[in-house]
This record gives sequence, structure tokens and C-alpha cells, in this order.
Amino acid sequence: MSRNVETDREALVAAARAVRDNAHAPYSRFKVGAAVLDERGRIHAGANVENAAYPQGWCAETSALAALVAAGGKRVLAVAVCAVAEAPVTPCGGCRQKLREFAADDCPVWAADLGGLRATHTLGELLPCSFGPHHLAP
Repeated sequence: MSRNVETDREALVAAARAVRDNAHAPYSRFKVGAAVLDERGRIHAGANVENAAYPQGWCAETSALAALVAAGGKRVLAVAVCAVAEAPVTPCGGCRQKLREFAADDCPVWAADLGGLRATHTLGELLPCSFGPHHLAP
């Protein structure tokens, strides 16, 4: 990865924090914001959206990935997740796999809360031995 994504960390965390306010979480009241950095340096943000039929809701990371795809993005270079909890909040298992579709193992995943950065991982640490697009390459 040629881009130094560390320089984008503050902006990515700020975008995740800001979009968290827009989450639709009337049932759990657990608001989450996420932001992804694409290969052109653009930030795409998304919030979790709950539904009365619980399995029909979606996570903030899914919303951010949908925004990335809608804008023509192809790769995720970094991820920020913002939620308020005792322990740092990282993407759920399903979102880790969704992120893997667009991101490499070395993609940083920053977990933040309203006060700032709480933890740093790579996608490979969060989803070891993952199944990804390279498994299906001809």
C-alpha cells in the first residue's frame, strides 16, 4: 500500500464519530459509526440501521461499504469504527468478512469512542486465515 493511511486516521475517526449521531438504533440504543478510506483518498461513512424485524438491520461498516461502492470505490485502505462501550468496539464477524472483500490483511482498523482512538488492529488480526477474493481467482 503506497498511501500513508496514518495521516488520514484523525479524519477517518472524526467521520465515524460524526456519522454515529445519525444511527437508527431505537431498539438497542447502541449507536455505531464507521468510515472507510478508499484508494483515491476519499472517506465513506455509514451508521448502523436497526429494524423492528431484527435480522433486517445492518451494521455501520456495511453502510460505509455501500457508500464506497456507490461512489465507485474499489479498495479499503483503512477503517474507523466509533461506538461507546466499556471495551473498544471492533467490527462484528460478518462485517470483518465484508471488509475482507475490499481490504487486505494489513488494513488498519481503528476503534474509537467519543473521546478518541481506543485500539488499533489490522484486518488480518481480526480475521485470521480469512477467505477472500484471491481464493476465487482463476
